[in-house]
Amino acid sequence: MAGPLPIADPAPADGLLPASATTDAASRVFGVYLHVPFCRVRCGYCDFNTYTSGELRGARQEDFAHQAAAEVRFARDVLEASGAPDGPASTVFFGGGTPTLLPAADLVRMLGAVRDAFGIAGGAEVTTEANPDSVDADDLRRLADGGFTRVSFGMQSAVPHVLAALDRTHDPMRIPLVVGWAREAGLDVSLDLIYGTPGESLADWRTSLGAVLAERPDHVSAYALIVEDGTKLARRIRRGELAAVDDDLAADMYELADEMLVEAGYEWYEVSNWATDAAHRSRHNLGYWRGDDWWGVGPGAHSHVGGVRWWNAKHPAAYAERLAAGVSPAVGRESLDHATRETERVLLATRIREGVEVSSLHAGGRHAVAGLIADGLVDARTALAGRLTLTRRGRLLADAVVRRLLETVFE
Repeated sequence: MAGPLPIADPAPADGLLPASATTDAASRVFGVYLHVPFCRVRCGYCDFNTYTSGELRGARQEDFAHQAAAEVRFARDVLEASGAPDGPASTVFFGGGTPTLLPAADLVRMLGAVRDAFGIAGGAEVTTEANPDSVDADDLRRLADGGFTRVSFGMQSAVPHVLAALDRTHDPMRIPLVVGWAREAGLDVSLDLIYGTPGESLADWRTSLGAVLAERPDHVSAYALIVEDGTKLARRIRRGELAAVDDDLAADMYELADEMLVEAGYEWYEVSNWATDAAHRSRHNLGYWRGDDWWGVGPGAHSHVGGVRWWNAKHPAAYAERLAAGVSPAVGRESLDHATRETERVLLATRIREGVEVSSLHAGGRHAVAGLIADGLVDARTALAGRLTLTRRGRLLADAVVRRLLETVFE
């Protein structure tokens, strides 16, 4: 289970938003995220808000679809009462946990609740995450028939000893099967990888990338392993059972991933994400990076509307109790001030291919551009045309780029 929630103001029981949050809401994209917090086993590196069956303590997986649908209806009422305009969801994303531990019928039911409450835009992107060993051909067909358009498989690696270090339970030979079943169902496919696992060599990583490219998914995510305090993996490294993550090797792995993916016809559009073309980028995740609006449904889920951010009770039992009492499942809320919103805007926009308009930066950030070009961190041609886009080296040092763009903003 994840660490404590942020310190902020208590969320109001009625969930109503200040008028400032819904100003100009019609001009912003709206998405819905549904957090399904259940896992069969806990992966050693994971600090997400997830629960195995032995940790539910009074909550039941079979009740979750009903509870999530109740929060969706609550969300509709709150947004309506707060003055937000009616408008369909442009994206819906089921994450976790392992959403596909629930029956496909439950996921379709939850999607139906979103459709009934908000409507779903024509051509909307509807994604579920899935472990390769949590679905079969019938499941994927039922999801596609129920309105899902995309599946994101947590592949992580194609190398057995790397999967073992991560406590992943699937057989890498299952990847071609699930990708084929998803294709037969008419679903777009993303394969998600992790690199930098203790004991993983550059040759191992090349093997995993080759396995991904053999499947020709529409989308690939590759995230550097972050060892979070309190996880089983952190304890194993601290005890000396596993080597610490090698940052230099991880950088080499990132560069190899970009080289191989670009050569195979993929384009990077966010530091850790590549797609075959613009149409197959994750529109839901782009909404996060662009600062759009979304309502997060489920235990521990975070939401954001018009500069107001809030988060739900973490444990499924506490979440269910609040919904049953007719009050908001949210337990904390904050209204982002100008400094925070500006920091987040630059931080997130810098990570995506479209980058940041130079003219939108504070004077100190504009003055930093020449040095970033000289250091090879941003593309000179696009910068001189008025927009900052990271080079491959800049993507490896994205946090440092952001610090230089913001270091004088609030002086």
